[in-house]
Amino acid sequence: MKTVTSILLLLIALAGTSQTIYDFKVTDIDGNEFNMASLKGKKVMIVNTASKCGLTPQYEELEKLYQIYKDSNFIIIGFPSNDFMSQEPGSNAEIKEFCSKNYGVSFPMMSKIEVKGKNKHPLYQFLTEKSKNGYSDNSVKWNFQKYLINEQGKLVKVVSPTTKPMDQEITSWIVTNK
Repeated sequence: MKTVTSILLLLIALAGTSQTIYDFKVTDIDGNEFNMASLKGKKVMIVNTASKCGLTPQYEELEKLYQIYKDSNFIIIGFPSNDFMSQEPGSNAEIKEFCSKNYGVSFPMMSKIEVKGKNKHPLYQFLTEKSKNGYSDNSVKWNFQKYLINEQGKLVKVVSPTTKPMDQEITSWIVTNK
């Protein structure tokens, strides 16, 4: 009986184990595979972006944030999405050119994906479903929603699209050991 109880407890523990971002491979804006496991040990901000949105100027602060903290074990990963009022209609090449030319974006940008709906990318399924991320059920409210991932690849905070990248809520998270 003791063995059966131990096995059941182990199965329950394993059932509650959530994924990490390290379980995913995505495609970068140039069409190359990007293994999220390469981010192990870093704090990561994942943000869905759009070029024709009222929040598009956040690219400037995202780049500033990245430049300030990129040597402090922090990285931003941008995921263009056309899910909100078709505000990212361009091709990957057009998005890359727009980001570079207008905002000098140097943080990694991925290929355009869907962040909501029936074709939601598996990474965004992870980010929005508590059964996968172990943190919270949430939905992507709009362009420039920010997901903060700790050094172990776990989701630890969801930040509103309207919260600016240089907000103390974000910068203090980057510099703390939490």
